[in-house]
Amino acid sequence: MAEAETQYTRGHHMLSAEWTASQGWLPPKITPYQNLSLDPATCVFHYGFECFEGLKAYKDSTGAVRLFRPDKNMARLNQSASRIALPTVDGACLTALIAKFVALEERFIPSVRGYSLYLRPTMIGTQRTLGVGPPGSALLYVIASPVGPYYPTGFKAISLEATSYAVRAWPGGVGDKKLGANYSPCIVPQTQAATRGFHQNLWLFSEQGENGETEEQVTEAGTMNLFCAMVNKETGKKELLSPPLDGTILPGVTRDSVLELARERLTPEGWNVVERKFTMKEVAEASNEGRLLEIFGSGTAAVVSPVRNISWQGRLVDCGLKEGEEAGPIAKRMKAWIEGIQYGDEDHPWR
Repeated sequence: MAEAETQYTRGHHMLSAEWTASQGWLPPKITPYQNLSLDPATCVFHYGFECFEGLKAYKDSTGAVRLFRPDKNMARLNQSASRIALPTVDGACLTALIAKFVALEERFIPSVRGYSLYLRPTMIGTQRTLGVGPPGSALLYVIASPVGPYYPTGFKAISLEATSYAVRAWPGGVGDKKLGANYSPCIVPQTQAATRGFHQNLWLFSEQGENGETEEQVTEAGTMNLFCAMVNKETGKKELLSPPLDGTILPGVTRDSVLELARERLTPEGWNVVERKFTMKEVAEASNEGRLLEIFGSGTAAVVSPVRNISWQGRLVDCGLKEGEEAGPIAKRMKAWIEGIQYGDEDHPWR
């Protein structure tokens, strides 16, 4: 999963700032962690004026605390907020405030590889009204939770259930925004998949192809972006595929990092790194022909999450992992590369 899933352990502080249409952003403050007091008519409760972000703070071998590409989170927060009529923020200013906030919570970040402090910036509309319209007031707050290694004993490959009866996102919608409203409708399908023995859904989007047949486009896996490594049938070259940012795919920070590192480090090895639409039929065909090398999801919590198989049309599609193998070589390398940057082992522009 892309988001922190451990039992919630809170930090001791929270960062918050209020906004009004007449005054703009009011001075931010860092206070002891506390409950919010909101009127029952507050618009977030009735019309879903809410967006959020997820990022982590890491401690390197020298004891210094680091954030990983927070500019990407700030840009996405603004894209999400503006889509639902909430105010935008100065990304650099908010990043500086988060750094001060993290400094107060540093005690929750062990100096051990795999541990970090999960940060959750959240923005909600706070106007008291039952009328539908742009909120006249809003609240931005940031809370923190210490998290440990997603795979404490090593990789554990997951199984997915290809899902087309429920749709995560659709063209013209808000699937590319980080809104709470995108997550809650996915819980029931995930629960149903779990009863059948699968860890998560592989979200498919059905649309009519040029030949008039229905094509099931691969989109995301649970709350993760998806990557598929296969050998191209026509060229014989190895390809790392990911669905394009067509408005239905969340622009994940880890997704972007995987793509950039793949272009930098895999392309010289003969790989093609491609963002394009591809179907579940293509995946199954590649598996049948021995061309499917590996599939993995990407996200903040696990970095990468290898996939063992996918249930589709009454069969299990093998995703390239050998018996006893929990991750493919690309997933392993990506995890090592990204964590090396996050924990400061590698001197990289993203630090």
